[in-house]
Amino acid sequence: MKNKIRHLIAAAALALPVAMPAFANEGGPKLDKANIDIQDTESLQRGAQIFANYCLSCHSASMMRYNRLEDIGLTEDQIKADLMPEGAKIGDQMNIAMNKQDAKAWFGATPPDLSLIARSRGADYLYSYLRGFYRDPSRPTGWNNLVFDKVGMPHIFWEWQGEQELKTAKNAEGQEEHKLELVKAGTLTKLENGKANTAEFDRRMRDLTNFLVYMGEPAAVKRQQIGYVVVMFLGLLLFPLVYLLKKEYWRDVH
Repeated sequence: MKNKIRHLIAAAALALPVAMPAFANEGGPKLDKANIDIQDTESLQRGAQIFANYCLSCHSASMMRYNRLEDIGLTEDQIKADLMPEGAKIGDQMNIAMNKQDAKAWFGATPPDLSLIARSRGADYLYSYLRGFYRDPSRPTGWNNLVFDKVGMPHIFWEWQGEQELKTAKNAEGQEEHKLELVKAGTLTKLENGKANTAEFDRRMRDLTNFLVYMGEPAAVKRQQIGYVVVMFLGLLLFPLVYLLKKEYWRDVH
């Protein structure tokens, strides 16, 4: 079991608000492309581990069951050893033990269920949000977010990412643009000659985003796999028929 401190930090940090602003079409910050691939089982496995260690302490995913993770290549033993809390069964839903009333009293809001968060917000939103935290002394937690202004949570991944600052500059049209600048490296980022290298941190956030998207529609992985097989089968079946039909059609012409 994770220690109580991690439970409390994870709950406060990943309590994704139910009513995030839908700014994508309203002139808000530009979203970064997540470029996820739900066929990448290794990415999904890494994302599942991050989700179990940092999100599942206080966020439920009630539409997922632990044994469904076998679809992404994990064995039952791996799921039990690395992803399940003590006392849980392999067929259980990914629920949490935290009482909703207690969560609201502790954090001001009940951490939402994350089963469908990717379907409601989109992969690019989540990927940008997870990477968009910056230091803001005016906020109670000391953190703000470029994607969700005045976010009410600290940055759970700050040790990995380090610290970013918000910079404002004018573009060629004279309009103000907000950008984030890494000023203190974390365990997964580097500052080399004044330039930030965030590749490893970005990869982990992409893996987590990939898994959140997978949770929104687990059947999509197998459906796509079946689709490829069907297309190949139809191609192999129809090609000789179309070829023979073409020969028959043009026989008298030649």
